[in-house]
Amino acid sequence: MSITTRPATTVPAPAPSAPRLVLSLPHDRAVLDGGWWPRSWDPATELPGLVLALSERHGRIRHLMLNIHTWDSPVRRLTVGPDVVRIGWFDTLDPALLVATTGRDVQVDLLVVPPATSGAAAEWAMATAADPTNVRRAPDILASAPAGPWAAAATGSDRYAVWDNEGGSTALTGAGPHRVRAREGVDAG
Repeated sequence: MSITTRPATTVPAPAPSAPRLVLSLPHDRAVLDGGWWPRSWDPATELPGLVLALSERHGRIRHLMLNIHTWDSPVRRLTVGPDVVRIGWFDTLDPALLVATTGRDVQVDLLVVPPATSGAAAEWAMATAADPTNVRRAPDILASAPAGPWAAAATGSDRYAVWDNEGGSTALTGAGPHRVRAREGVDAG
């Protein structure tokens, strides 16, 4: 009997760009800690700048959780400065949400605005996510944004498009706010 193991994928981070990020003030958290608008779905390009920005506010970021069906090339580890950040890919995590865990086990929940979103709608969505009076979850913010610019980027109805993280069932019907692609042969662990 032979056992085949896949080596962990560690990607050295390119020079990070400044992330398009709006964070709530410390201790003002309601549902989300803020919103992030990546420029692409490439995690090796987009995540280093986000990790650095979050580290300035929260200290070392040790783990990120993302939806596997939304992002390109699911890397397992990302080197950012002196740290290696583990990245977990999950079927059940809502595509509109990114969860970061700090070195002190503080969870940071961010709305992820699709890259193809118009500037005005993206800024509105990020500001809404960072608003301490906000009571809407990430997919609801995207669904209610002015003009729904991500409609063209969605691929249609999919069970992963909008996921109720607490109830474990689809929360909405119809096309979700994200590009959702099935990944053949990629495990979500």
